[in-house]
Amino acid sequence: MYYNENTILFLDGKFVKAKDATTDLFNQTMHYGYGTFEGIRAYQTVHGVKIFKAHEHFDRLQRSCDLVGIPFTYSAEELTQISYQVLKRNNLKDAYIRPLVYCHPNMTLSAPTGVSVMIAAWEWGKYLGDQLVKVCVSSYQRPNPKSVKVEAKVCGHYINSILATNEAKHRGFDEALMLDSNGFVAEGPGANFFFEKEGVLYTPPLGNILPGITRQTVLEICREMDMLVEEKHFRPEELFEADSAFFCGTAAEIIGIESIEGQSFSKPWNHSMGAIVQEAYKCIVLDKSYSYVIV
Repeated sequence: MYYNENTILFLDGKFVKAKDATTDLFNQTMHYGYGTFEGIRAYQTVHGVKIFKAHEHFDRLQRSCDLVGIPFTYSAEELTQISYQVLKRNNLKDAYIRPLVYCHPNMTLSAPTGVSVMIAAWEWGKYLGDQLVKVCVSSYQRPNPKSVKVEAKVCGHYINSILATNEAKHRGFDEALMLDSNGFVAEGPGANFFFEKEGVLYTPPLGNILPGITRQTVLEICREMDMLVEEKHFRPEELFEADSAFFCGTAAEIIGIESIEGQSFSKPWNHSMGAIVQEAYKCIVLDKSYSYVIV
């Protein structure tokens, strides 16, 4: 699914076949989850293949490394050009790009002695599909920001996400909605969250969530289209009186939510503010004008 015998990836300064790439089994990332990564998308736009917000993603990768003490020397521009090379060498146009920074062998809990950088790409549809998703409130909370750097995209943090998603699927739902350590709504396991109520979009503030690049794009869309949006804390009970809701993230893009804990929203998705944002987002990533999208 992710590679074949001809797939090329970037690893530590070289372009190599994925099937020939190797790593030391004693690396800190494999044993302790001490590594960072990004998820980025490339699109076949009206102006050719374009990686959406490449520099923002690679700046966040650098920031994640800085926050958890992982040495990192590549610039955003270098990694952007390498990513375009990975796409070209694999003849990919609409693709998902995965940069990974993983630590060298070290069985102690001390700072890494060195790191490797890998960038791979593959064709991957929307993470949550194209249909509205059924969501439950997870029993798993997002980590307390006093225990980890929640704003860093760290490999080990995603055990928390896997547990929440698996719980949701075992309960018959498509995805989970997680709370923070104070009981406020935080985000999905791999996406940020917005809900609509009486003509205003609401989303949790930074502090207990990953600062999503797609989330920031949604905020920019709202400002440009004069759509009211407010960042605030709210309890899950408030969502049962909401008009609509959606997840957003690089892998998921913009995906509407059908129901939470089996309760559907009052407004049809096609008439929601989220649907307008979804259409505008499609236009942006494809380098098209979205001036025709009317609020």
